[in-house]
Amino acid sequence: MSEDRKNGVSHFGSKLEILRRHPIFSDLEPAAFDQLCRYAKLSSLKRGAAIFSKGDAGNNLFAVISGTVKISTSSAGGRNAILNLIGAGGVFGEVALLDGLERTADATANTDCELCVIDRREFIPFLRNQPALAMKFIELLCARVRWTSEQVEQVILQDLPGRLAGALLRLTEKPQQPRASRTIAITQQEISEMVGMSRESINKQLRAWEHRNWVRLEHGAIVVLDATSLQALADAGPKSE
Repeated sequence: MSEDRKNGVSHFGSKLEILRRHPIFSDLEPAAFDQLCRYAKLSSLKRGAAIFSKGDAGNNLFAVISGTVKISTSSAGGRNAILNLIGAGGVFGEVALLDGLERTADATANTDCELCVIDRREFIPFLRNQPALAMKFIELLCARVRWTSEQVEQVILQDLPGRLAGALLRLTEKPQQPRASRTIAITQQEISEMVGMSRESINKQLRAWEHRNWVRLEHGAIVVLDATSLQALADAGPKSE
């Protein structure tokens, strides 16, 4: 193997180490993890690039090496709804990959990003020989269902303050988000599409919370300063002010 080739493989392998830290892959035996890495390909995408669309075949599993991926859906009238934001270390595309059916949403590069891509034809036989890993994917699917249920519940039952507080807290509690870090790389337009309210309403509420020192607004980001107060608001129900 040439020196350039060796350096390329080593560089790719170092990037895949972010997968080793993900709860799904952290318990894999070294030999099994090395085998998984041999199946992986690295894909670099510019912001706004489509990764897959609703209705596409679920041929690949994706993991985010760097950047952020937006999972979303849209109506025939052009309304957009953000279902999730997947950051570095996160895995997505597992539903259609596992059941072999069509993609249920769109995936877009929300920033410039690097993805690890594993073909279904290689991953499914690998998964059959790794029962502990299969259980981890069941846990991941359960977490996705809980996440979706919380979103639906808040959209139906909560007013704007409770809905927005709950969304901010969920975005700081993902496995790939360090607990010490409460900075959420998200714009006000994106959070409005996540909670189903206008950007103007979102801005007004966030400004009020900033005045109370509950959050700090930065360019393209929201910093949660007082998670306890936001949690109380999210738990208070639709009568909260």
